[in-house]
Amino acid sequence: MLLHTKISLAGTIGLSLVGFSQAAPCAHADDDDAAIRPWPDNSWYWQFKGEPVFLAGGTDDDNLFQWPEDQLTEQLDLLASVGGNYVRNTMSDRQDKGFELSPFKQLPDGKYDLEQWNDAYWQRFEFFLNETGKRDVIAQIEVWDRFDYSRNNWDPHPYNPKNNVNYTHESSGLAATYPDHPGANKQPFFYTFPTLRNNEIVFKFQKRFVDKMLSYTLQHGHVLYCMDNETNGAEEWGRWWATYIKEAATSAGQRVYVTEMWDAWNLREKEHQRTFDHPELYDFVDVSQNNHHKWQKHWDNFQWVKQYLKNTPRPVNTVKTYGADGNAFSHTDQDGLERVWRHILGGAAAVRFHRPDSGLGLSAKAQSTLKSIRLLETKVKLWDLIPGNDLLSERDENEAYLATAPGQSYVILFTNGGEVGVNLIGQNHSFNLQWLNVGKAMLSRGQSVPGDQVVKLDAPDEGLWLAVLTRQ
Repeated sequence: MLLHTKISLAGTIGLSLVGFSQAAPCAHADDDDAAIRPWPDNSWYWQFKGEPVFLAGGTDDDNLFQWPEDQLTEQLDLLASVGGNYVRNTMSDRQDKGFELSPFKQLPDGKYDLEQWNDAYWQRFEFFLNETGKRDVIAQIEVWDRFDYSRNNWDPHPYNPKNNVNYTHESSGLAATYPDHPGANKQPFFYTFPTLRNNEIVFKFQKRFVDKMLSYTLQHGHVLYCMDNETNGAEEWGRWWATYIKEAATSAGQRVYVTEMWDAWNLREKEHQRTFDHPELYDFVDVSQNNHHKWQKHWDNFQWVKQYLKNTPRPVNTVKTYGADGNAFSHTDQDGLERVWRHILGGAAAVRFHRPDSGLGLSAKAQSTLKSIRLLETKVKLWDLIPGNDLLSERDENEAYLATAPGQSYVILFTNGGEVGVNLIGQNHSFNLQWLNVGKAMLSRGQSVPGDQVVKLDAPDEGLWLAVLTRQ
């Protein structure tokens, strides 16, 4: 006969995150052991400064480098203070907030000269790299964002022939307007290089821009590279730039890590196999588009990816986690919080809340989650865990998810309260149980739980909770 013990909250909430340690200034890019890289002992996760590290973040914008210095440092200080160490940075200059700059010099007549740089833009970028490096915050750069080059964003863009002195519509093949969603792939800007349309006139300026970007990023060891933001265009485009960036780094005596972000929400689409099937080029995977799904489907799709990659394990990042109240496209705050935790327990190497209003950014709820992640790490190491939902019983759909270091630790996520059984049969020792209140980033005092039985866990209240069982 199986033994059952029902466990609920015992003791008062007694531990909260006071601060998250910050190490010395950023590693230089030429020190391979100190720079960001897949962890040799478990290549599903990252290593930085010689130690395994879980990347977690949330910011209020996607191209933080454009922010005024005081606002940027305030955001980075807040991020670091709550345990964040991961940001997304698109190399974008579209006028979202009004203070964004172009990388190119604007002439007195209002047109741009693509042969000359706007030094202020690059000074902002250099400042961003220095400040993230000081705080050991990993920056995932996105080189091209398709939304910059279509619809309203194309009209004022420096690459639009009407806005520069370097080429015409006729010579460049670029039209004055591209009114369709960029997913229609009608913008020839993304087909310029030699093996596609060989548009030498435009391509030379694209290459010049990337070279300039690399002149800054290759001085730092805390940078990851993603070629595009959710593209569904030609595979050759991303492959070309990924190869070019890696070769440029090699020529500089360094090694960098690159990926591509595809558009398809379904991770089983062949589009994603362009990255999955090429570990020789793409050193990590970004599956942010999985965050269009929720509940069990969200979990199952991510587990399918981990299974698909089992013979070529690499870090799997989710740099954009959607979910915010009032945004029908991204669902709700609750969905955003659940998505982050399902990816954490499912084996992701990096999670980040997308910027408002499609995500929680660095809001109070995001801050509590980041603190909770670091609190959890004081009890278990995330890279020791594997998914273990088969150990749960009496579970409703999306009620709970489990990850375990078998026999040593068990972490059970309750998405909104609930009660489940956890199979500890065969574990002939006791465990210490603590409840982590994600909404408050607080951890309860422990209580002893006997092993070798099915333990019933009853979440203390509604909302997000983690039950943390560690071997005594």
